[in-house]
Amino acid sequence: MRTEQLEYIAAVTRLGSLRRAAEELRLSQPALSETVRNLERELGVALLERKRSGATMSAEGRELLPHIVGVLEAVDRLRSAAGEQHRVSRMVRVGTVNAATVPLLVPVVRAFRAAHPRTQVEVVAAQQTEIHRALTEGGFDLGLVNHLEGDDTPAALESTPLLRGRPVVCVRPDSPLASRAAVSVDDLLDQPLIAMRSGYLMHRYVHRLLDGRTPSFSYSTDGAEMGKLMVAEGLGATVLPDFSVVGDPLERLGAITYRPLADAGTRVLLMLQRRRSVSVPRAARGLREEFVRRAGELGGTLSPSERRPPGAG
Repeated sequence: MRTEQLEYIAAVTRLGSLRRAAEELRLSQPALSETVRNLERELGVALLERKRSGATMSAEGRELLPHIVGVLEAVDRLRSAAGEQHRVSRMVRVGTVNAATVPLLVPVVRAFRAAHPRTQVEVVAAQQTEIHRALTEGGFDLGLVNHLEGDDTPAALESTPLLRGRPVVCVRPDSPLASRAAVSVDDLLDQPLIAMRSGYLMHRYVHRLLDGRTPSFSYSTDGAEMGKLMVAEGLGATVLPDFSVVGDPLERLGAITYRPLADAGTRVLLMLQRRRSVSVPRAARGLREEFVRRAGELGGTLSPSERRPPGAG
């Protein structure tokens, strides 16, 4: 067994494809495939499930993944102690539902990059179910997801609350809704509504909020970032967690603003999740610590809109 074989398995798991792993490792795909098969024969275990859509860890592979990561970490420590250069750059993959991009994610990545210049950070936008699956299979190291307060969290994942906010209505400053102290459901129904597609937490929340009623006109979009751009272009209003709006470049520039919903009882949590494992990559641990530190600076469990009401500088 060679260290390279374990590194190749880790790359295939992270990227979900033999082809993409071969490109990153600068190997031919047949050579990579044969190396992985040799390791599987040596261990007597099928580590990968190969499908037309890509390669994912098998159930047996997921059980062995913490041990593979542990070996690679031990090799890293040995190389570091010997003063050798790492042959490959480490990468941390973060799945996010596009929440708190500006006030949290961007500063965290910037600070982590300054402290770990040899470690790459890959940020992947995905829906919550996709993030949970990738975390479980080892494709993501960390995940940023939204939860309504009281929701269950997956038992296989370790969840750390970072930010606690509330749903708000995101509008243009010249929207009729911007003149309201708070926006009621009836107010919302009178305006074109930009809704998240099914699979996003805010889609579920808005569906529950409207209780079967339909707005005058509605759009569907993927993720908060596109929703905010559509609001800035005057296409309508959208409902998002306040921590996804407060501090956004569009909000700082005055292109969008927000107003609280009359339904003030609901709280949204931004959670940082990772796979429960006895062996977590060192780089992923460092990035997680930076997320927790930054969230503490932002006030953690205090709602962003309570820290800085609309119109505050």
